[in-house]
Parts: sequence; structure tokens; C-alpha cells
Amino acid sequence: MSETNLKSKFSSYIEKESFFDNKDALTTNWKPENILHRDQQIDNLASILAPSLRGDDPSNVFVYGSVGTGKTLITKHVTDQLGEVADDEQVDLNILYINCKMKKVADTEYRLLARLAEQLGAEVPSTGLPTDEVYNRFFEALKGQKGVVIIALDEIDALVKKVGDEFLYNLTRINDDLKETKVSILGISNDLNFTEYMDSRVKSSLSEEEIIFPPYNAIELREILKDRTDRAFVENCMEDGVISKCAALAAQEHGDARRALDLIRVAGELAERSSKNIITVEHVDKAQEKIERDRIVETVRSQPKHSKLVLYTILEMVEDEEEIATGDVYSEYKQICEKVEVSELTQRRVSGLISELDMLGVINAKVISKGRYGRTRQISVDLSEDIRRQVNELVEEKFYI
Repeated sequence: MSETNLKSKFSSYIEKESFFDNKDALTTNWKPENILHRDQQIDNLASILAPSLRGDDPSNVFVYGSVGTGKTLITKHVTDQLGEVADDEQVDLNILYINCKMKKVADTEYRLLARLAEQLGAEVPSTGLPTDEVYNRFFEALKGQKGVVIIALDEIDALVKKVGDEFLYNLTRINDDLKETKVSILGISNDLNFTEYMDSRVKSSLSEEEIIFPPYNAIELREILKDRTDRAFVENCMEDGVISKCAALAAQEHGDARRALDLIRVAGELAERSSKNIITVEHVDKAQEKIERDRIVETVRSQPKHSKLVLYTILEMVEDEEEIATGDVYSEYKQICEKVEVSELTQRRVSGLISELDMLGVINAKVISKGRYGRTRQISVDLSEDIRRQVNELVEEKFYI
């Protein structure tokens, strides 16, 4: 494209009326004035944390629910309101919030403690200190506080699975050594069962209360989308059925409000790039395809090299057969490892990688009984040709296949 044509394209984009009035309203960071369909969860969490306003130590509490069910939104909403009341009433209350999945922020025990200490005003280098010293600095920072300190740990299950639960035990026992400060843990988790894998002494120390966030149904998602789109889009830019289609698709995806918001936002972006003057149901279909493609490709991109090789093996094999057995995958995988000069993993480890790819939704692996010959897993792939091509290219580029 020539320089003149490119400038013309940009100029026409500026002159074209946008479908969006406030695109931020379709993001997960947006704080809506009216939070829908979560009154019970808001009331429960507020009741548990309210004693902190009298200087009493509130119970540890864990918030559970699938992705996109409003856990982080509600937690921040309740703690923000709690903090404002504490300021108005001149109550000593400090609320710390950490996302444990943020890389190079709080994805290790060291980084978590360093970030918590920093939020309390202590100075801790990003690396270099023994973990015990970081604990000491965090503890000293806590001793300098008065009243209650609430530590909200978002995606806490990700950190526990990565580094173990010892840090959580230490946090729950820290009150034993504090005189004027009381610490309460507020955990947020996508995994409803993650505490089942904890050491019994950690579970005993937590003694936590639980709040469950159920998935949204299609009707609830439609009302949430209607509220958000009234703020996000200009009037009369959407045909009938767009909101209902997005809500229905997201309801199928475990009632994920985040998916619903992504769908309608991407549909609006695709409509703007087209010659259409309205957002249509067809744009929603294209948005669904684009989001799924991007999700799969990014998921594969972040996997270890052997996961990529196992997936590449499976995609090569399903070109000839609709379903393949786990044992057959291992034989082909070994040949590919030899071809790219990579040391192969054991069959048991490869079986584990197949399970992980199944859990991530990249492949489908179902257990088939073979009677007295035991059980095996049949693997199938339900990905579009475009996604398969992109995944194969990603692996081929990395290993020069």
C-alpha cells in the first residue's frame, strides 16, 4: 500500500463515526455503578469484614468461583467501600491487594512478601535477600501498623500450586507474634477444590469462611451486557439479537461474564473495520471465532517445549484419523523428538502433558474401557483448520521442523 493510500485509510478512520462511546465499560477493570446479580455475595463478604471497623480481627475468608463470575470485582468493591468508611470514621485499617498470578510481581513467595512489605512502606529489593530476611522486613512493617490489616490475595491457587502452602501457614500464624496489629487473609480462587490439597495444619490455621460465586445464567448475562452496552456504545448501533447471542454463548462457557464482554467488544471492533453501519449477529460469530483462535494460540505459545511437541504430534496424527490412542501418540512423539534433536520424556510424563492439554481445552481426551484389557484414552481435536495451521507454524518455527 502506498504512503498516500495509507494516510487516506487513517484519515477515513478518523472521519468515520465510532460505534463506541466508552469502550472501557466493556473491560473487566471497569467499576459499574450498579453491580447486578451479586447482592448475596456482597452482603456476605461485607458481614465477614465489618468487624475490622471495631478493631476486631475478621475471619479469614476464601472467595471461590469460575473465571468471569465477579469475584475480583466484588472483592474490590466491598474492600473499597470498607476502606472509605474506615477513613471517614478514623479507624485504623489497612487493605492490601495482590494478584498472585502477575509475573515478576507476586508469582513467587519472595516477590509476594516483598510486594506486601512495600505496600506497608518497607523497602525490599526485588531479588537478593534470603527469604527469612524478607519475612522479617514484612513482619517489622506489620508491627508498625495499628488496627487490622486485610491481605487480599487474588488467584491464590496459582501461587499455592507453584510454591506450596508454607507461606500461607506463616501468614495465618503471624497474629501470634503481633500485639497491636491483627492480620486477616482474604483469598480469591478459581479452583473450588484447591484447599483440599493443602497440608492439614495449614487448613486448620486458616479456619476460613467460604463464599461461592455461581456462574451467571444467560438471562443474568444479558442484563449485565445491557447495562454495560448502554454506557459503551452510541445509540442504535446494534441490531436486535446481538446482546442475546453474546449472553447465550458466554452462558455455555461456564457463565463467564468476561467472555460475554469480550465477545460484544470484539464484535464492535470488527463492525467498525467493516463497511457495515451497524453491529450484527454475524459480527458476534466472527468475534467468537477470533477470540477462540487467539486463546488457543496464546495458550500453546506459553506451554513448555515438550507440550508443544506433544500437541504437534497429535495434530499431525489426527490428519489421518479422527481419534487416536495415547500409546500411539508416544511412539510418534519419540520420532519427532529424535528428528528435532530433543531428549524425549517418559511415557508417563507425556501422558500427564496430554491431560494438561485436555484440561486447557486444546484437545479432547476421553477414557475408553477396553474390558479385561484395561482402559485407554482416545484423543480428538475440535479446532478449526486456521487454528491448527497457526499452532503447527508456531511449533515448526521454534524447532525448525
